[in-house]
Amino acid sequence: MGIEPSTMPDTVATGHTGLREAKKRETRQLISDRATRLFMAQGYERTTIAEIADAARVAKKTVTNYFPRKEDLALDHQDEFVSGPARTVAAREPGESALAALRRAFLSAVAARDPIAGFAGPDLTRMVAESPTLSVCLRGLHDQREEALAAALAEATGASPGDITVRTAASLLAGVHRVLFRRIHDLTLAGHTDSEIAEVLEAEATQAFALLEPALADYARG
Repeated sequence: MGIEPSTMPDTVATGHTGLREAKKRETRQLISDRATRLFMAQGYERTTIAEIADAARVAKKTVTNYFPRKEDLALDHQDEFVSGPARTVAAREPGESALAALRRAFLSAVAARDPIAGFAGPDLTRMVAESPTLSVCLRGLHDQREEALAAALAEATGASPGDITVRTAASLLAGVHRVLFRRIHDLTLAGHTDSEIAEVLEAEATQAFALLEPALADYARG
């Protein structure tokens, strides 16, 4: 029995689309891997887009199509980093406050040694610390993270995004994340293993979030 003419084009088109998307993912990963190797070998600041293109055997324009800024090659998963706390607040459990949800999510990330929480490894961590460009970019990502969190808190409480309570709560909660992220980086640069860092951070994160309990224990409770 043959395939009906009306279904064949859709099936073929879907297959072609899937192959194209797979090829794009492979190319993006290849460029990212080659860029990382060059950054580690000769430093972020000294590495050029042209060198990355040569290493990946693609055109320079292909690199910039996938990664519009050079920083995007070194600091991957930026969207997940910026939106993470906001998504945690939006998906908090019934009866759970924003503080409780964010503490739970962060401790889970520590247990998983999640790179987005700061477990990037000594080589990448050192590269970021030694690059003025990447250090500035990282600070900007933290600022964007706070803005996204403020929007999520405003949505959760029915307040205006510019409300002083929303802005203050977002600043406090994002500030804890910023301090703990930096703590992971400092311990990594000091030569501690991920397991050692996770043990320290479990206790310190619990303590840091507890400092906000008097003000935010019931804030944005789902």
